[in-house]
Amino acid sequence: MNPPATQSSSLIQPTQDDRVLFSAVLRPHRSLTPQGIRLVIGLVALAGLIAAIPFIVFGFWPVAGFYGLDIALLYWAFHSNMAAARSSETITLSQYHLDIEKIPHEGLPQHWHFNPVWTSLHKDLTADQSLKQLALVSKGETVTIADCLNSDDKADFGKALQSALATAKRGPVFDHD
Repeated sequence: MNPPATQSSSLIQPTQDDRVLFSAVLRPHRSLTPQGIRLVIGLVALAGLIAAIPFIVFGFWPVAGFYGLDIALLYWAFHSNMAAARSSETITLSQYHLDIEKIPHEGLPQHWHFNPVWTSLHKDLTADQSLKQLALVSKGETVTIADCLNSDDKADFGKALQSALATAKRGPVFDHD
């Protein structure tokens, strides 16, 4: 008896007749690169050093320590921000499966597997009709998706996913040769 085959991904791999209709990997956007962060922290540290020199010269050296504290807090804020950027969300829709995998920057990954026929996309709108939240609902279970996107990108993403869900609900297309 052969051992079961191992999969390289935690998501279900589609078969030949179960083609992928929609696939997206969402990650939070960060405008600064690590090199840019080092530059900002370096410039703030230089400005803090220049501002602290008069205090050190006149003997008020404890004040200079607060400039160092500001730099340490800035480093911590950027470090936390970049750690949060390591989170991701993968959504794969095939003819027979809708798979969602959320990988937070800390903690364990979460997985959901739905049948696309029984899944709907719910849109939560704000008072000015901009998109606040997207959620996939299937048999009473709700999973919010695309939280890292802004309202306009979330609306575009929702339209694309809604179209792919409609395609999946129509059923498979067979070639009649």
